[in-house]
Amino acid sequence: MQAEQKTFKYPYAYALEMGGELPGFELSYTTYGTRNADNNNIVWICHALTGSSNAAEWWDGLVGDDKFFDPAKYFIVCVNVLGSAYGSTGPLSINPRTHKPFYRTFPTITVRDVVGAMDLLRQEMEIRKIKLCIGGSLGGQQALEWAVEVPDLFEELILIASNALHSPWGIAFNESQRMAIEADPTFNDGTDEAGSMGMRAARSIALLSYRNYDTYNFTQARDNPDQIDDFRASSYQQYQGDKFVKRFNAYSYWTLSKIMDSHNVGRNRGGIVHALGLVKAKTLVLGIKSDLLFPLSEQQFVARHIPDAVFQEIDSLYGHDGFLIEYKQLTQVIRAWQETNGKLQTARI
Repeated sequence: MQAEQKTFKYPYAYALEMGGELPGFELSYTTYGTRNADNNNIVWICHALTGSSNAAEWWDGLVGDDKFFDPAKYFIVCVNVLGSAYGSTGPLSINPRTHKPFYRTFPTITVRDVVGAMDLLRQEMEIRKIKLCIGGSLGGQQALEWAVEVPDLFEELILIASNALHSPWGIAFNESQRMAIEADPTFNDGTDEAGSMGMRAARSIALLSYRNYDTYNFTQARDNPDQIDDFRASSYQQYQGDKFVKRFNAYSYWTLSKIMDSHNVGRNRGGIVHALGLVKAKTLVLGIKSDLLFPLSEQQFVARHIPDAVFQEIDSLYGHDGFLIEYKQLTQVIRAWQETNGKLQTARI
């Protein structure tokens, strides 16, 4: 599979929605495959909260040779979002004005800022039309924001386990995680590793929203009915926390959770319903029946108000994380939707 890791450098001050600016930025992005002569084979993938631009790694059931998004057929682009820990400008980056890492001085950015930065890259790449844009969770929030902001850009739009407005429920989960990070006394130390143990606990909190009661009953069942300690569920939470600390940093995690909280496509656009009505792309909205964090009602609302959108639900033992796992179901629904030219009969909403 032909994959290229690249960096887009924007050398000018970048004004932010909440005020302030970034003194330039970089976006790390990965491309797979080759643009055809007509430039009509472009697929843009938006990653979720702690993903990277390497979509073939975290979505390996959908992206890769002989997969649904096959680089032999498509030119695939995935960009690491501003604020993340995988190459794009974020809290660990050097602020060119102070010559020190940003750390906690990294400015507040929104989904709209993230999308604006990606659109500058899109323009630099001289992409005028994108065949399909797809994303799940925070990735779906980005894709929807972009489709509202630049309605003529996408031919097809696929939103998975996402919403038009981040809910109080989702914000509460994110705030609980930030509280765990704040409780780590090292968080203000101004080092790359600061807040790591708080982030470890935060990730454990997050897992409870990504999965559900049935998931844990099935995957982390007691070893025996008389057990009183050393539970599999306990060791699983510890393991996932340790694993996350090795690949991420607390400042980026904090920043990305704030980005997700900011999501509201209706802000300064006359409300959510009006904003959704601006979408011109053929749209498929997918929800996961067992999702506790982004319940089906949120996807149903989006589909109801995007013109001619189709809503479908899938089932998964894995709750919200199903969008990263249920490759077969996702492939089947997306293929059927495309084969009917976006006219796949919608599920009842």
